[in-house]
This record gives sequence, structure tokens and C-alpha cells, in this order.
Amino acid sequence: MWFVRRRRRVRRTRSRSERVLYETHKERARVIIHERVLLWAPRIGVTPGRIAIRDQRSRWGSCSTKGNLNFNYRIVFLPVELIDYIVVHELCHLHEFNHSKQFWMHVSTHLPAYDLHKEALHRVTHHDLNKRIQTGMVST
Repeated sequence: MWFVRRRRRVRRTRSRSERVLYETHKERARVIIHERVLLWAPRIGVTPGRIAIRDQRSRWGSCSTKGNLNFNYRIVFLPVELIDYIVVHELCHLHEFNHSKQFWMHVSTHLPAYDLHKEALHRVTHHDLNKRIQTGMVST
């Protein structure tokens, strides 16, 4: 007989300061994201579904096959060039739901220097960003 074991995801509960940080910046992130999506979606030729702001541990954004977009609230602490890269990246997933050559061609059509933004974003980690915010090294 075969037994299927399900992996249990262990959720680390957020500290009070993390919850306050999220609640404090969520609406500002929503405004910024909606503004950038309204700018980029017509240029890319897509219409996204629902847009949600989340407290994601390891992602800056995601796109569902239903066309819904999720963005990390920490996006408010990034320069506008990186915000635009994340928005364009997710909007291009509405054309290609993968990271194929065609997907990256869509991204490069709208952001020719996307590889520089991608590299810069990889240098920013959520953990380091949280520490910098809490110590006042990033303006809120």
C-alpha cells in the first residue's frame, strides 16, 4: 500500500512590529501599485484582474492564471525603477505564464534594461530590508 505524506507548512507567526509595519504601509503600497499598473497595463496591452497587497516572505509579486496580481507591501521601500520592473514583470505574465524566451522578450520590449533591475532586485532581500526599515535606514 502506498502512503502519501503531505508536507506540513510551518508558519512562523509575525511579530507585533512586523504586523504594524505591514498595516502601516499596505495602503501606500496599494496606491503606488495601482498607479504603476494603470501606467503600464495599456502599454503592455493587458487588463489585470484583482490586485492584492500581501505580506509575502520571499516574493515581490505573483500572477495567477486568472489574471490576478499580488504584490509585496515592501515594494514601497524600493526605488521606482525596481517597482516598475516588478509591475512590468507581473503584467507580462498575463501574456506568458512562464519565464520562457518569449516572456523575457515581452519584458525587454517595455524595459530594455530589465536585466539590470532584475540583478539589483536580487541584491535586496526581505530580511535585510526589514532590518533596515526597523533601524531607520530606509525612509518610511
